Parts: sequence; C-alpha cells; structure tokens
Amino acid sequence: MAQKNQDKGVAGAAPAVEDPARVRNVVVVGHSGAGKTTLVEALLAATGTVSRAGSVTEGTTVCDSDPASVKQQRSVALACAPVLHDGVKINLLDTPGYADFVGELRAGLRAADAALFVVCSVDGMDAATAALWEECAHVGMPRAVAISRLDHQRADFDETLALCQQVFGDNVLPLYLPMLGDDGHSVEGLIGLITQRVFDYSDGYPAQVREPDPQHLPLIEESRSTLLEGIIAESEDESLMDRYLAGETIETDVIIEDLEKAVARGHFYPVVPVCAETGVGLEGLLEVMTRGFPSPLEHPLPVVTGIDGSPRDVLTCDPDGPLAAEVVKTTIDSYVGRVTLVRVFSGTLTPESVIHVSGHGMAERGHPDHDADERFAHLYTPLGATLRETPKCVAGDICAVTKSTTAETGDTLSGKEHPLLMAPWEMPEPLLPVAIVAKTRSDEDALAKNLHRLVAGDPTLRLERNAETHQLVLWCMGEAHADVVLDRLKAGGVDLDTEPVRVALRETFQGRAKGHGRHVKQSGGHGQYAVCDIEVEPLPRGSGFEFVDKIVGGAVPHNYIPSVEKGVRAQMERGIAAGQQVVDLRVTLFDGKAHSVDSSDAAFQTAGQLALKDAAEHTTVSLLEPVDEVAIRVPDQFVGAVMSDMSGRRGRVLGTEADEEHADRTVVRAEVPATELVRYAVELRAMTSGAGTFSRSFARYDLMPHNLAEQVKKEHANR
Repeated sequence: MAQKNQDKGVAGAAPAVEDPARVRNVVVVGHSGAGKTTLVEALLAATGTVSRAGSVTEGTTVCDSDPASVKQQRSVALACAPVLHDGVKINLLDTPGYADFVGELRAGLRAADAALFVVCSVDGMDAATAALWEECAHVGMPRAVAISRLDHQRADFDETLALCQQVFGDNVLPLYLPMLGDDGHSVEGLIGLITQRVFDYSDGYPAQVREPDPQHLPLIEESRSTLLEGIIAESEDESLMDRYLAGETIETDVIIEDLEKAVARGHFYPVVPVCAETGVGLEGLLEVMTRGFPSPLEHPLPVVTGIDGSPRDVLTCDPDGPLAAEVVKTTIDSYVGRVTLVRVFSGTLTPESVIHVSGHGMAERGHPDHDADERFAHLYTPLGATLRETPKCVAGDICAVTKSTTAETGDTLSGKEHPLLMAPWEMPEPLLPVAIVAKTRSDEDALAKNLHRLVAGDPTLRLERNAETHQLVLWCMGEAHADVVLDRLKAGGVDLDTEPVRVALRETFQGRAKGHGRHVKQSGGHGQYAVCDIEVEPLPRGSGFEFVDKIVGGAVPHNYIPSVEKGVRAQMERGIAAGQQVVDLRVTLFDGKAHSVDSSDAAFQTAGQLALKDAAEHTTVSLLEPVDEVAIRVPDQFVGAVMSDMSGRRGRVLGTEADEEHADRTVVRAEVPATELVRYAVELRAMTSGAGTFSRSFARYDLMPHNLAEQVKKEHANR
C-alpha cells in the first residue's frame, strides 16, 4: 500500500545550496499518461526523499497534491520536487501532459535548464510532444529521453526507440538495453552499452552490478557501435574518430566525458529505459541528470532591462551578483495561503530583505502593469505542497515564498535599489470562452475575489466582462482547463452557473424609412410634450452614425435638437430587433412639434427613441455578425479535414502555406463568423488528435443569413 500524501503546509528546515554548480533544474515533459508523475515519485523514493512512492490512482503522490489532479488522476499543475544525488540537487519540475495545461508546461520550461522527455513504451507519443522537442531544439535546450512503463505486457522498447529516432532524430541513442526475464516481457535488468556491465534488478532496487554473461555481448555489439560512433562524432577531439575507425579501443572514461559534454551542449540525447514500479533504470537516469545535464552556470539567462525598458548589463549566474528572479507560478494553498514559486537567476534571495516586484507587458490578459516593494519573511524549499524552510536561495536554485500580496506569475523580483524587469515568456492565447454567473449577490463578491487570485496565477486564463452582452467570460485553453478553473472557484465558496456564450452582433437598416415619434403625457400637473419626425438611411459598412438637422422654422426648438439625437443614440445602443447595437446609419430630423410649457429635454429624448423604433417598422432591420480571420496550424494529413470543416462553418478559405517553424505542418488561413468559433478550440483538437492550433483576429462585420438572424431575434423576444 502506498503511503498517504506528504503532509501539506510548512515542514522542517531544508539545507541551502551554496554553489550553483551543484544544482540541476530539469523539466519533465511528455504526453498525458506517459508516467511522468509516477517516474518522479520513484526518483523521490529511490533517493530517500520520501520513504515510499505514492500512487497516482490513490491520489498520494507528492506532485499531484492539487485536488483537481487527484480528482482527474492526472497532473493539472506544475510541481517542483527536488532530489539529492551525489551531492547534486536536482529540481524536478513535473508538468501536465494534457494540452489544456500548456501554461504550466511553459512555466516549467522557463524555470528549467534541461528537459527530460518521458515516452511511454506502450502508447508511444503524441504530436504535441514532437512539437515540443522541436521547440526545445530551437532554443538549444539539452534533452534526454526516458522510455517508461517497461513492466507493461504490451511494452515494446525497440519499437518505441525507433519511433523516438524517427521523430526526434538520429542522435537519440540508448545508453542501456533492457534484459527480459523468463516470461518474455518483464524487464529484470539493463546492460550498459558503454561499460558493458549488467545492472540486475531481479532482487529489486538498487541493482546488483555484475559482468555480462558470454551470450550478452554479441547481442549488444551493433547498438554499442552505433552509440560509440554517435558520441565520438560529437567529440571536440577530431582525432578520436580516426583512432576509433582504425580499430583502437577508446578508453571508457574518455567516451563518458565526451558523452557528458555533448549532452550538456544539447547535441546528443541519451535514452534510458526505466520502470518506475521496479526501479529499473533509475540509477542511470540520475547519472544522466547529474553528470550530463548542465548546471545553471552553463545556461544563458533571460535578458533583463530596467522597469522603464532601458538596457541593462547581461547577467550571469552569480550568487554575489545583482538579484534577478522570476515568479514561475503562484497558487493558493488552503493551509498557508498564497504560495509563490521562484527561480533565482542571479544574486541570492534571503529572508527579511526588501524585494522589488515588477510585472509589465501582460495587461491585455488581465494583468495590469504593477510595481511594488515587498518583504518576504521566510523562504522555503518546495516538495510538492510541502514547504521546508531554507535560509537562502542562490542563483540557479528554485524556492518558494508565501503570503506575497502583489507577485503574479511571470513577475520579476529584484533589488529595491536597482529594480529589473524580465520580459514575460510567450504564452498561447486562450480561445475557449466560458460565461459564468454568480447565483447570489454574496457569491458575486466571493467570485470577484477568487477570480483575481486565479488570473494572477494563471497567465493562460483571461477574464473579460463584455460590455455589450453583459456577460462575465473566462477565456480558457480548453474544456479540461475550464473544468479545473470552475472547480477551484466552487472550492473557494462560490456558487455559480455557466450559460451559453453570446457573441456581440450588430443591427443595421437595409433601406430608407421615415419614423414618427410622439411623446405626449400629462402626469401630476407636469406635462411632457415632444414630437419629432426623422428619416433614416443606411450607410456603407463601417461608416458609423450621422445625425443631420434639417429643421426649418423652429418646429423643434434649437435647444431640443441635441435631445432628439441623444434619444436616437440611446435607442441605437439598446438595439431594436435583437437587442444589439445599431450601426452604419444616417438619421435626419426634418420636422416636429414642441410646447412652450410642457416640452423638455427628457421628452424629446423619448420622442427620438420612439421615432427610430417607428422607422424600423417600415423597413428591414438586418443583423451583422463579426467575422474573424483565423490561421490554423495543423499537420499536413489534417489539412483536408480542416478545410472541409471550415466550409461547414460558413467559412471562406483564403489559402494555405507551409509553416515556417515546422516542416510537416501547414497553415490554413480562412475567414469565418465568430459565432462559429465559440467551441472551435475543443473541436479542432478533436479533429486533429490534439495537434492543431489556431489564432484569430477580428476582420469585419458581415450580414448574418436571414434564417439565423430570425432565430436570434426570436430568442431575444422570448428572453
């Protein structure tokens, strides 16, 4: 039975790292279900960080402490789990594999210096993992591959390795080969291709290291030769290949040294077969991370500027340098409140020092620019949800602070005297809108408070209060993301509902018409008298509104003419046929009547409204719908399906072009009504097996088809 999850909240003290060279920051990535969290849990147990590995299905793992993760039995949030091996602290950053939580993945990539790709030996990999490999290659991030779940009956190491080499490239080569047991599928050991030593797990973890049996060496000869040639080809010693081809035996120490350098430079990508349940391969994986992956000293730092954008000197990973750190993630813990995960790039973060918090460049996502000074009383080393107090956090390391009042995900922490700013990392645009409604007035207050916390911690979440539809809309990455956000709001004590998202339309007149507005009313001894006659005519699309005064002889006193215009404008804002704003209209006031005593500004405003309504009854009022231009990026095999689907959405394909960043992808450009895109983020993902992405921008308004417009008008009348 797996142990219950680590106690949440603040635990005992943790020793501080003194030297950045003794730190490795590794982001663990791969598709959902590949076994990332289970592998991290096994590494925690193997290094003695926890006494026994937890279970994803039982909700007892260190990294999946979030209630939503336990409920869905998959990671939905970034988690940091440090382990210690050979005196090196490895900060394992466990990321969600599901596409909806790409914001958590992006945060993990920002904080890491190397990436461990976990590929399942049963299910292979998805297109998102392949795209992520290309992205890491683009920035030169060192990578390694762990082929997981070798204990499964359908596991196939050779086939999975071939897939990795096909997708990732030729320099993806195994350091070990699995040795099967008598049943033909269980892995009882590994044989090292460089050392030619056997790691025997038949008696459990840790492995017993021994010499190979005579029959082993011929079986690994071809794989060993391929590995050695791959390593030597990356060597800085150009004579090494000549010596090898001449038949000279190259010392093992030389091969290992060149391997470590090639991995650290991001030129060679070792593969380690692993089984989290039995511990197979864990030692080899720890060796790759401590000896092959680079320390923070070898990784370039993000560019910094002054908070006004002025240039600053390039920073280095120096504990004695100026403080420059970044908020990787913010969460709300039910025990200790707000928890802020921080990667320190330069300088040393210490308790009780005054820190400048800067956040700029995210206003369009609901994060207004802000600057503030804060004092952090305590620093912690995070182990999932458990916080262990530490006396400092040096450049290159990761720590957590609590109870910050201003720090948001993506913010920069720096010295008070010399505030700095790092540009926020690139985030995808949330494209699935969810309209939410609080059930009571008290829920509205709780909703506002909790929404602020969620948006501060999640840059992929955008909050919008639509002034036209009067809906509160959360823009999410997908349905799973939306479910997690709604669950967190409800867990915060908010009783809410969702409702269909309404797209703001426009109304316009199709022809000329005259309207008569008469407001004559006697009430309480005070009369209201106003009469006006107008003529309306449509204007070209995008022209806006024009008001023309053609009153002759003072039929409407001069001081009441602006009142008529005000009334017309107010009615245009409210709409006529479907409650949508009226646009592209010229209104001419040509006649009317007034009373010397009973006329008033309010009366002529009302008459103007009535006149516009009357004119609408003498012509056709049509609806305009927003049309967006979309750029859809999909693997080549899905282009036909996407283009066909666009036609079904009343879209017009503008053309296709090769994706400059991905050779096997195509960009489909089209114009499509915004009403057809409300759930397109979900539907495109289903259509392309999760590989398709799109962006959108407003193009113009077009006439909505008559049948759809009539349906909207009917729904408005019944509302």
